[in-house]
Amino acid sequence: MADIIKLLPDHVANQIAAGEVVQRPASVVKELLENAIDAGATSIKLIVKDAGKTLIQIIDNGKGMSETDARMSFERHATSKITSAADLFNLNTKGFRGEALASIAAVAHVDLKTRVQDQEVGTHIEIEGSRIITQEPCATLTGTSLAVKNLFFNIPARRNFLKSNNVELRHIIDEFHRVALAHPQIQFAMFHNEGEVFQLPSGNLKQRIVGIFGGKTKEKLVPVTEETDIVTIQGFVVKPEFSKKTRGDQFFFVNDRFIKNPYLNHAVSAAFEGLLPDRARASYFLYLTVDPSTIDINIHPTKTEIKFDDEHSLYAILRSTIKHSLGQFNIAPVLDFDRDANLDTPYSYKDKYAHTPKVEVDRNFNPFENVPPPKKGASMPTYTKPPVEGWEHMYEGLKTVPSEGGSNVTYESEEVTGDLFQKEAGYAFAKAESSTYQLNNKYIISTIKSGMVIIDQHRAHQRILYEELLRNITVKESVSQQLLFPLVLNYTSSELGLLVQLKEGLENTGFVFGKVANETLEITGIPTSLSESEVPIVMEQLLSDLENEVPDTGFSQTDTLAKSMAKSMAVKAGETLDGVSREHLVNSLFACKEPSVSPDNRTTFITMNAEELDRKFK
Repeated sequence: MADIIKLLPDHVANQIAAGEVVQRPASVVKELLENAIDAGATSIKLIVKDAGKTLIQIIDNGKGMSETDARMSFERHATSKITSAADLFNLNTKGFRGEALASIAAVAHVDLKTRVQDQEVGTHIEIEGSRIITQEPCATLTGTSLAVKNLFFNIPARRNFLKSNNVELRHIIDEFHRVALAHPQIQFAMFHNEGEVFQLPSGNLKQRIVGIFGGKTKEKLVPVTEETDIVTIQGFVVKPEFSKKTRGDQFFFVNDRFIKNPYLNHAVSAAFEGLLPDRARASYFLYLTVDPSTIDINIHPTKTEIKFDDEHSLYAILRSTIKHSLGQFNIAPVLDFDRDANLDTPYSYKDKYAHTPKVEVDRNFNPFENVPPPKKGASMPTYTKPPVEGWEHMYEGLKTVPSEGGSNVTYESEEVTGDLFQKEAGYAFAKAESSTYQLNNKYIISTIKSGMVIIDQHRAHQRILYEELLRNITVKESVSQQLLFPLVLNYTSSELGLLVQLKEGLENTGFVFGKVANETLEITGIPTSLSESEVPIVMEQLLSDLENEVPDTGFSQTDTLAKSMAKSMAVKAGETLDGVSREHLVNSLFACKEPSVSPDNRTTFITMNAEELDRKFK
């Protein structure tokens, strides 16, 4: 039998390795930003075009590379971070595997310019698909400028799997946030299509958080600090009243490296137990510093997962630290429920004594000494009550009801002025005896000719609202209710940009917008089916749904918008509905074009005929 096993060519092996390291443009951004930090840069600039599909460029003022190092950096498994396997358990740098640049160069056009400080000229290298085109001296600043162009140009299938520009840009911004939050002492700037996205000067942690998420974030933060032999914890948690019902801003950093750890996330949630609103999630920015020998970060290609030696101790320390911080700043409830925290003595007055106030009274004061005495023979003024005319009309509209004792008791009549639902032609309203029933405040049961139908009230209402919103957006005939006072909501720059893109679609559903300034959105009108208190919830749900999937085409954008709004506006499971509301929901559901499924293709109702019921009793 002929030999069939053979070594892969280097360029094929590099492309396979790129499949693990370079999943999308955001992966390139992460690797290049981390390389710039490892190079000791104090200022880093990120330039992106077409969400990274056309260009990703990192410019830093780090120590740069010599001519030999610049050439070796594109070889597989070439690194300056480790020399032996033991170094894997004592890592203080970002990159260490030596595959990032080799993998990126295998699937893109790479242009590198670099220079070390003690050399007069730098090195310029051009690579296309792992093949070096040019390598020559050049004039450049100290540091490194690395441009990645035409990502996946030689793998069209991978390029076709990329999402829309808005989605890919969202992922790039997420990676930029994670790196910038981990290093507040470094100055960062980001530009997309020649427009400035972020300009973050160097500063402390709180300044960096406010610089990324907006000035309103400052009042939401509660500091967290703890130092033990196992771990040092620093950072902030967001006050419970500002928590989000969708996934909030949750950032864990271990030794200045962003990680994802469901176990530690559960510790934070346990610390907030009893403080968060229903279905809300805590937001936090927590920095853990541990001994590098007690963690293993080489368990995942993206290095976002870490294995700890003693997770149970970390869990207990983190939970108690956050609880202590919440209690210290009067966020958590106290045992003495009769105590008012607002009446506590401020720290600045703790050692001061109260002084008894002095009240001076003029005992010789007489308020009547300047009043002239009445003249002799003068009579005191009298008050005459004006006649009341038409007093008998005050008792009109009152009915008399004979009581058991024989006397009459009067009461004021109450007349019904309107209905919960407006009467429309062709709509049959519920009678005194409703033909529908509600089970567990979740299902609506109604009778049909063959048996009965069981409807999921939340999914059914989603379908009704979805088709109504789609119709309003398409024909642009929505009705708005004007607000007496404009509603001002605060968002980050990226969230605000996302809402501005959807502004036209939101206006067609009934929203009316005022000023759109820095980090604020003013709303002057809302749909008639929406209350003012529900607006922040609808917007929050919309941003969550669009975070990872922002469609480009008008129809897809409209569909996503209608689905998201229907989900947040629909009646929830657990809400009690009266007979009229149940009848209205049932009739409206079966008037829809697709009544059998919700907008996300889940069953809205099931039927059970008489034969099935008969079999149950056999």
